[in-house]
Amino acid sequence: MTTHTLSLPGVELVYDVLGVADGRPLVLIGQPMAADGFHALASHLPDLRVVLYDPRGMGRSVRSDGEVTAVPETQAADLHALVGALGGGPVDVFASSGGAVTALAWVAAYPDDVATLVAHEPPLIDTLPDADAAWRAYDDIRRVYAERGWGAGMAAFMTYTSWPGEFTDDYFAQPAPDPATFGMPTEDDGSRDDPLLSDRSLAIVRYRPDVDALRAAPTRVVLAVGEETGDTFTARTARATAALLGSEAVVFPSHHGGFAGEDEAWPGQAKAFAVRLREVLGS
Repeated sequence: MTTHTLSLPGVELVYDVLGVADGRPLVLIGQPMAADGFHALASHLPDLRVVLYDPRGMGRSVRSDGEVTAVPETQAADLHALVGALGGGPVDVFASSGGAVTALAWVAAYPDDVATLVAHEPPLIDTLPDADAAWRAYDDIRRVYAERGWGAGMAAFMTYTSWPGEFTDDYFAQPAPDPATFGMPTEDDGSRDDPLLSDRSLAIVRYRPDVDALRAAPTRVVLAVGEETGDTFTARTARATAALLGSEAVVFPSHHGGFAGEDEAWPGQAKAFAVRLREVLGS
């Protein structure tokens, strides 16, 4: 592995290159997650030129622009510059969660950068038929976090992301989840800067994909969903986004973080995930 720093307006962008020295790069991106979240998956792709990066303001990529929010269009410009530093495109991309949102913005803005994009469970609320209810529930998470802190906010978030199907009256009739039930702290440490629960990620879930630009791009865009994600929030948004593009989501092993290692805190199936990724990229 070699580590590099790319100086861009407002950020020192840090990225790693693993595997072989040549061949079409495979860029792995997440949000809010730095490069280390993909180490397990990358370990099963040693024959590929794999590129991992810390998004602007995450991990080692320190911002100097005075901003703290994650904006898909800004991160797309960062990735466009990264491709230039790698010697030019097109590259292949696997992007998960908020990283998949960024990747969709990237392809819309710079369509020649990406050959194949596998967009894994992008949390795009406005793609849902019950978007108004989904926004109401999401705003409840932000309110709980603001009022009671990280443990309560994360418990609310986990309740949201594990709810099967549309956000009905039954969802809103539930009692507030107990953080202890989820193994979260019940005390409030006073911080309100969590990249997932605070407004720092609001632009990610508010993003609306440019369907016309994505359809017109030379990029092959594949939406992906975990087989264990069922009919929960990010499975529904993945399928809804695929439908907007006139396709169906392909199924990957495991859950929303299924690319994680089998021995990690939230175990995934990194080896099987890598096999499936190769299949999709090669088809």
